Amino acid sequence: MKFLFDDESFSFEALRTACFAAYGGADLGEVTVTAQAIPDGDESAWYRQWRATAARVHERGDKALAAGQRVGGREALLRASNYYRTAEFYLRDDPFGDHRAKELAALAHTTFATAAAHLDTPVERVAIPYEGTSLPGYLFLADDSGEPRPTVVFTSGFDSIVEEAYFAVAASALRRGYHCLAYDGPGQGAALRERRLFFRPDWEAVITPVLDHALTRPEIDPDRVVLYGYSFGGQLVPRAAAFEHRAVALVLDGGIYSYFDATTRPLPPWLLQWILDGRDDDAERVLRMAMTGSTALRWALRHGVWTFGADSFADYVRRSSAYTLDGVVGQITTPALIFDPDGDAFFKGEPARLHQALQGPSTLVTLPGAEGLGEHCAYGGRSTLHQYMYDWLDQTL
Repeated sequence: MKFLFDDESFSFEALRTACFAAYGGADLGEVTVTAQAIPDGDESAWYRQWRATAARVHERGDKALAAGQRVGGREALLRASNYYRTAEFYLRDDPFGDHRAKELAALAHTTFATAAAHLDTPVERVAIPYEGTSLPGYLFLADDSGEPRPTVVFTSGFDSIVEEAYFAVAASALRRGYHCLAYDGPGQGAALRERRLFFRPDWEAVITPVLDHALTRPEIDPDRVVLYGYSFGGQLVPRAAAFEHRAVALVLDGGIYSYFDATTRPLPPWLLQWILDGRDDDAERVLRMAMTGSTALRWALRHGVWTFGADSFADYVRRSSAYTLDGVVGQITTPALIFDPDGDAFFKGEPARLHQALQGPSTLVTLPGAEGLGEHCAYGGRSTLHQYMYDWLDQTL
C-alpha cells in the first residue's frame, strides 16, 4: 500500500503513524503536511519534520492543560507522543549516544505519561520485577471498580515502545471492558535504552515474571489472561507459551515460526553462508553496499545490532538464528488466533507456517490487501483487526 512516499520504508512508517488516528494517536492533516515536507529517503528531513510537528502539537497540549482543558490537552499530547516516536525511528547510528534519539525517546514517554494521567479510565505505571531490575510498563484498567476482568498482556515488537501499546491494543481493549498490561521487555523501549537489556530468544524468562506480577493484581482475572504478540512479539509470545501455560489464549499479530528464516530469506545463499562461516569482513562489505540502496535494510540492520547487543551486522544475523520455534512448537497448547496480512513485507508465509505447525487449537485469519488490511500488523485497518480479535476472544474466553 503506497502511502505518501515512494520509498517503501517511509511509506510504511507514515502509514503506521497515521493508522493510530482511530485511537487518538494522529490527525491525518498533521501526518500529510509533515510528509509533504520530507523528500523520499531523506532520514535527516524525516527527523526534523516529525520533530517539528511533535513539538508544535506538544505545545498545544501543554497550553490546553494549563487552561484547564483536560480533553483537548490529553488528545494533543497523545498525538505528540506518537509523532516523537516516529521522529526518532531512523536515528540508528548511535542510539545510546545520540542526544537527539535520547531526547525524542524521553519526550515520547513524558507526553504520553502526562496524557495518560488525564484519560477517562485509570492508568497505573508499573515496575515488573525482572532479574535484579525491573521492566517498565502500564496497567490500563477499564474502570476503577476492582472487578476482576479479562486482561490482554501486551508484548511489543522489534522497534516498539510501551507507549505505542495504547494505540496498538490498549484503547481497543478498554472500550470492550478488558484491562491491558503492557511492558517494555529486553530489547524494547526503556528496558533497552535505560537498562541496557537486549533481546533474548528464551522469552519465557520474560513472560513468567510478567505473569507473576499480573496475577498479584486483584483486578486481573487469572482465568482470563491473554498473551498478545505484536509484530516481532509474534515470535516471542509463542516461544514463551511453549513453557508458560497460565494464559488461556494467544493473539499473534502476526505469528512468526522462524524470525531467522523470515529475515534471512532475501539474502543470497552464498552471502548467508559467508555470515554463518564467520567471513565477516567480506559479508560486511556486501551488506554495506546493499544498505546504500535500501532504507529498509539500512534501518533493520542498524536496529538489529543495537537491540540484540551485537558487535556487527553479521553478528546480529548469527544471533537471530536462535529465534525459531524448532523443537518447542509441539509444547504450545494454548488456543491461538494468528493474523496473516496477505501483503506482509516482513514475515510473509510465517503465520501460515506457524498455524500448520501448532498441534493445539489455532485459528488463522487472512487479512486481504483488497480491504486495506494487507500491510504488516494490518496498518491501515487496525479497527477491523480488533473486531476480529475481540469477537474471537469473547468466544474463546
